[in-house]
Amino acid sequence: MIAADSEQVGVIERIAGPVVQASNMLGSKLYDVARVGKEKLVGEIIRLIGDVATIQVYENTEGLMPGEPVFLTHAPLSVELGPGLMRQIFDGIQRPLPVIMQESGDFITRGIEIPGLDHKKLWDFKPSVKEGDMVVGGDILGEIPETPTVDFKLMVPPNVKGKIEFIAKRGDYTIDETAATLITPVGSKVDLKFYHEWPVRQPRPIQSRLPSTVPLITGQRIFDTIAPIAKGGTGAIPGGFGTGKTVSQHQLAKWSDAKIVVYVGCGERGNEMTDVLREFPKLVDPYTGGPLMDRTVLIANTSNMPVAAREASVYTGITLAEFFRDMGYDVAMMADSTSRWAEAMREISGRLEEMPGEESFPAYLSSRVAQYYERAGRVLTIGSQPREASISVVGAVSPPGGDFSEPVTQNTLRIVKVFWALSKELASRRHFPAIDYLLSYTLYWSALEKYYAENVSPEFPQLRAEALALLQKDKELQDIVALVGPDALPPSEKIVLETARMIKEDFLQQNAFHETDSFCSLEKQYLMLKTILRFNEKANELYRRGESVVDIFEHDIVTRVARMKYIERSDVEKSLNELMKEIDGMTIVRMEDAQ
Repeated sequence: MIAADSEQVGVIERIAGPVVQASNMLGSKLYDVARVGKEKLVGEIIRLIGDVATIQVYENTEGLMPGEPVFLTHAPLSVELGPGLMRQIFDGIQRPLPVIMQESGDFITRGIEIPGLDHKKLWDFKPSVKEGDMVVGGDILGEIPETPTVDFKLMVPPNVKGKIEFIAKRGDYTIDETAATLITPVGSKVDLKFYHEWPVRQPRPIQSRLPSTVPLITGQRIFDTIAPIAKGGTGAIPGGFGTGKTVSQHQLAKWSDAKIVVYVGCGERGNEMTDVLREFPKLVDPYTGGPLMDRTVLIANTSNMPVAAREASVYTGITLAEFFRDMGYDVAMMADSTSRWAEAMREISGRLEEMPGEESFPAYLSSRVAQYYERAGRVLTIGSQPREASISVVGAVSPPGGDFSEPVTQNTLRIVKVFWALSKELASRRHFPAIDYLLSYTLYWSALEKYYAENVSPEFPQLRAEALALLQKDKELQDIVALVGPDALPPSEKIVLETARMIKEDFLQQNAFHETDSFCSLEKQYLMLKTILRFNEKANELYRRGESVVDIFEHDIVTRVARMKYIERSDVEKSLNELMKEIDGMTIVRMEDAQ
């Protein structure tokens, strides 16, 4: 929300792309919103020296001239938090893009001012407190069924507490009407509407942080089994062009078991964001059967939009995520990509003539990245009845040329606890998702191991360890094969190569566009991995009996193992248990024996 009431204060003195310097700005504060020029372009004060303010403008500054006025709002960049966020598509400063299209066409008109929420729509409010109750910040006053999937919970703003003098009765209201009136401890009255505003750069308060002991289930085998992320965790997906960052994040957004999804397209190509905007409304939520958009908020800031707005889009997204977290929901936030955000910081820093750091990025790059990811977490919310909730943040990183040693990737890896490294080599072999299963890691496994053992199977941690050991051994053997060829290996090591191939092709590879394989439950992942490792045990047993490795891995059961990823979810347990029984009784029938 950009404050509409503004007064003329300053005069433009200098323009450098999205950075504008204005004089006569005494009385302004750092990070206040300013409206720049005759068209009142949206900007934010990022530096103050005497009465000269430096403003980063979130819109195109072409045609702006020195001498034009600057209007000050005396308010920081804030978002409107209330019913109507779900199903919405915003730009980086929370202007709803569908409404902008109706008013100005396919392109955003400069200086256009549209509130983030619909102030005319009626919402069905059901109170859950009564007059005379004492409430504090974070307490729930009532609910609004915003979508069939999500109930909006009207909360007391974090900085307010008191005794309820008035609460709206059950009925339909616009968000501008009074929902409640409180008498504060000092005796003053505070009217609460059905929405409130919050500065995007200020984290919303929490009561305490909780340990990361519950996984964010994504339905993607490489993520859930090899390198799982916890609810409230932080992860990064770095990779070069064409390796699958965007599709990986789409899969996480579609299938993760978070209640709310906030997807931020930060500086991405317009065609990629178009695919997201076209695809998401058609997706069916695997957990409810309804549209996935019923629990999704999209923020679109494409690469042809003003560069300064990329920073705002990231903060807008995390603030919306914190708001839903405060309601008690688990939130998954995807940022694609944080590299574009860092590049925007570098451009603004250069125009401010700041001392450059590594590769010309600003010296404060690492602290900004840390501040962003530290707003994730599994927490107890504020309020008289605290709720467990979480924000899980996954950021895509686009290192130039796929170089993971560049500053954005390195500074991200210092903060996040899950590293999903995309590999150009795997992508060129059409192995998707192209996550390097040996280079990737998770620091949450020690905290999550108990959950997997208790909720999936006591065998799961051991099976995972065996699979990783086989993949590591396979890598060592592949280096030998590259030098001397596969025939030089003893049969027992050929079995390792063949089993590792089955893990890579039949388990780790997953078809994002296949109706059945796009999502894989934890139970199915466990049974699939158990089936492959059971076959590995049988293969070694048959070899010890004198059977050849070629005959073992040409058995028709190998083909059936390869097809198990396409077994319908309802048939998984029965089909894979039958397949394991057949593996246990497997024999090699030679042609001469058959005759």
